[in-house]
Amino acid sequence: MNEKLELLSHVRCFEGWQNQYQHYSSALNCDMQFSVYFPPLAEKQAVPVVYWLSGLTCTDQNFSTKSGAQRIASALGVALVIPDTSPRGEGVPDDPEGAYDFGLSAGFYVNATETPWKDHYQMYDYIVAELPTLVKANLPVDPNQWSIMGHSMGGHGALMIALRNPEMFKSVSAFSPIVNPSDCPWGQKAFSHYLGSDLESWKIYDTVQLVKAGLVPPPMLVDQGTADVFLDEQLKTEALITACQDQELSVEIRYQQDYDHSFYFIMTFLEEHLGFHAKHLGIQSA
Repeated sequence: MNEKLELLSHVRCFEGWQNQYQHYSSALNCDMQFSVYFPPLAEKQAVPVVYWLSGLTCTDQNFSTKSGAQRIASALGVALVIPDTSPRGEGVPDDPEGAYDFGLSAGFYVNATETPWKDHYQMYDYIVAELPTLVKANLPVDPNQWSIMGHSMGGHGALMIALRNPEMFKSVSAFSPIVNPSDCPWGQKAFSHYLGSDLESWKIYDTVQLVKAGLVPPPMLVDQGTADVFLDEQLKTEALITACQDQELSVEIRYQQDYDHSFYFIMTFLEEHLGFHAKHLGIQSA
């Protein structure tokens, strides 16, 4: 193990291991933690990765402890890499009013350009460059077999990052993603603080705008619950459907009747999503 990674916990789970690591992030200028689930196959060979990006209020622990993903990943033989959602620690600025939708746990996977956020909130670079490089150099994963997925703010991150870096990922999926952050209260609050008032600078972090600009994602699956209280005001699924239709993109965007924004929704369809990624990673479903 490279000295850059400190192992914080090592727990047996479905014949594999659920680990948590800490390292210093030069991109974020602070110590960061992330979690990895290694299937049993990782003890014999390098394994493919499914990258999970979490939503508002989350750390790297929410998906690890609530989703039950390890059972599925163990059977498929894929690792799960689960980053935190923002920089942390002394000196890292937070929402002045302590709101949940900005600052700590709400990095929105962008590179901030505005003071005081720009000194730490470089989450795009962390997710796209620094963390994958660290994982590939130190852990038993296949450097060329990665997919990405996420929920809510993390769904925004997964779709946006896959559109901008299609060569990095074999597939992308999302639950309840914030697809048009430039046109919803969560995104407008975050982007105005992190990126400033130039709306053109927001477009590179907006999935709908990237699709409209002609970017093509890897194979893509999106699920959205019809009972999600955030659907109309914050998530804007119809805007993504329209943009993809206008660009004649072959993607799958599904409404799931009566499901909400919670982990109950994620758990219900997670096996299908991981199976989708396994197919595009060249893995036979268990």
